[in-house]
Amino acid sequence: MNNIHFYKYQGTGNDFVIMDNRDGQYDWLTDEQVNELCDRRFGIGADGLMLLNKSEDYDFAMKYYNADGREGTMCGNGGRCLAAFAHKMGVGDGNLYFIAVDGEHQATLDGDNWVNLKMQDVDDVEHGPLYYYLNTGSPHFVKFVEDVQAVDVFNEGRGIRYNDRFAAEGTNVNFVQKFENGIFVRTYERGVEDETYSCGTGVTAAALTFAGTEEKEYVVPVQTLGGQLEVRFTKTGERTFDNIWLCGPATLVFEGNISK
Repeated sequence: MNNIHFYKYQGTGNDFVIMDNRDGQYDWLTDEQVNELCDRRFGIGADGLMLLNKSEDYDFAMKYYNADGREGTMCGNGGRCLAAFAHKMGVGDGNLYFIAVDGEHQATLDGDNWVNLKMQDVDDVEHGPLYYYLNTGSPHFVKFVEDVQAVDVFNEGRGIRYNDRFAAEGTNVNFVQKFENGIFVRTYERGVEDETYSCGTGVTAAALTFAGTEEKEYVVPVQTLGGQLEVRFTKTGERTFDNIWLCGPATLVFEGNISK
């Protein structure tokens, strides 16, 4: 049996198991074991699992697994939580540079529990009659609705994620309603294969599609089931965006030990 010392973090209800793997002590973890650790009844319970890995060129490297045990694409709330964890572990000086599956990222901390994460630039947005489709580190289908609370996110999201176009690779599906001076977003996440309380790359995708036609800096407040986030970005063209920041809370829930 191998002993695992883990930390559980959450960012607006999007929760993660995190391990400090800078010396490679958890490299033996299999996809099946990751899936078991993320199981809410038989494991610790989480939307995903992350390893804080060593990097020669950056403060750290981010390794992210979906709850199904497979290595995932970029996770925005995960990146924010891992940056908060790295800071807790004494990495960097509060201004962190790290490498993830979709490239390099910067993160800054405001206090202990608020993390601003710089996302990848977006240079293409597909705009259909009733949807947007774009990649913010992970692929996202965005649909604006009249009443986001009335949407059957699991069944409608699953129907889009497994349709002919997306079935092979999968997509995340976001239902978005204009809300006060921002938006309310609910997300069906591939890899979790269910609605999550919040999805950072999804919130980012939804905020970009909410921007007006004017090319300028935008600040979009976003409400999710798990709490409040903010997305800041500059619109540089009809379908291009840069200086994109996902901002919000990242909180340690508990730490413990488990044997696998």
